[in-house]
Amino acid sequence: QLQLVESGGGLVRVGGSLTLSCVASGFGLDNHSVGWFRQVPGKEREGLSCITGRDGSTYYADSAEGRFTMSRDNAKNTVYLQMNSLQSEDTGVYYCAVEVQTSGAVCYIYNPIWYNYWGQGTQVTVSS
Repeated sequence: QLQLVESGGGLVRVGGSLTLSCVASGFGLDNHSVGWFRQVPGKEREGLSCITGRDGSTYYADSAEGRFTMSRDNAKNTVYLQMNSLQSEDTGVYYCAVEVQTSGAVCYIYNPIWYNYWGQGTQVTVSS
């Protein structure tokens, strides 16, 4: 069964850091593009970052650029999102998602429906 599981969320102070993990089971993440998204109640799901399957190119939304770093470890079948300088507006549920039907040459930050499988999410709360 194809599954994604996020972890690493929690409560952190403003200015702090967290690293989220997204582990895949039932299939290999290598060669597939993966995205990280954030959901806040009452708002649309926001794309933060994505990484291509083909060459590991990464792309970031303006809200994540310079503070978040996305990476992948194919040997561990895991994708990461390192988040630094966290602010209160970073609070939300963070999801990873994978696209498995194309070649992995591209990824899309702003098109969540392009992704086929989603994890259950991990809560990040940034407090002052």
